[in-house]
Amino acid sequence: MKKYLIAAFTCMVFVFVVFAPMMASAAPEMTLRFAGQLPPEHPGTGYMNSIAKEIGERTNGRIEVRVYPANQLGDYGLVHQELIKGTIDIAMISAPGDIDPRMNFVYINDFATDYETLEKVFKTGGWAYNKMNELNQSLGVKFLGFNVEGFIGLASTKPLVEPLNPKVDKGVLCRVPNMQAYQLPAEAMGFRTMTIPYSDLYTSLQTGVVDAVDGLPPAAAYSILKDVVKYWYQLNYSIEVEPYFISMKTWDKLKPEDQAIIAEVVARYAEESVPKAKNEDERYMKLMEDSGIQVFRYTQAELLELQRAAAGTWPALASTMTKEFIDEFVKELGPK
Repeated sequence: MKKYLIAAFTCMVFVFVVFAPMMASAAPEMTLRFAGQLPPEHPGTGYMNSIAKEIGERTNGRIEVRVYPANQLGDYGLVHQELIKGTIDIAMISAPGDIDPRMNFVYINDFATDYETLEKVFKTGGWAYNKMNELNQSLGVKFLGFNVEGFIGLASTKPLVEPLNPKVDKGVLCRVPNMQAYQLPAEAMGFRTMTIPYSDLYTSLQTGVVDAVDGLPPAAAYSILKDVVKYWYQLNYSIEVEPYFISMKTWDKLKPEDQAIIAEVVARYAEESVPKAKNEDERYMKLMEDSGIQVFRYTQAELLELQRAAAGTWPALASTMTKEFIDEFVKELGPK
């Protein structure tokens, strides 16, 4: 009997040694491409990697998620179009306004100026959440949540002239994103503006095409521009936020249990992003100071006049976002 037991045990060990690696390396049922725009070392890309890893673990390897940061699959406008087609599966990208300018509502300046308000505005099930989902569903894209990077500031190679006075020209030519939601408020705050693609920010500052860059939170500004900027102004006039999207063509192929896992994992990272953003904003401003960049921080009271000037441009956004939408936006997110 003892010989039989030894033989059986030896056989079991042999089967495990031979077949366990084969089972462990079995191909996943689905491999999803997860597109991002942030540099590999950026915290947001770190969140993407963590999401991919957790989805793989919780689906027991049925779903493999491969992360492509730094616009490897194209800029955010192209990626969103590929989500519609189903050729890219998941993305954490800027809200694109080329198909529907109303998606840019998350970049309207000065509807939130503190982290407590951000948590309320971007919570799951809130107005902003439901509106972003509504605008994308008709295009064949499902919205999963917001990654809030942090508050926007201004990076410059030259000191600003009276940075808190909107009635004074700031003495710099400032790059702004190609959105009315950024251009109009920047001009109302005293900046001369030029539209330059995100990918050209560094060389534009380095060569003097522009003197300043609008549209970045501290983490992105430090990651991309730390070697070329000399001044950072934390003006808190807008928020850098990227929606998490998944193609409905991909979503419909997933098993219900895998849909639930992906939705839960992404929603949790989205909910945690605001408190993380507060810490990251301060951490990267400290890194800027350590690298020799002069950093200016301001109180809410000091920023009030700039905020009023920026908010005064909201009605003009009706020309691209429609009056009905802007009226709803003001009702939901305007001053109470």
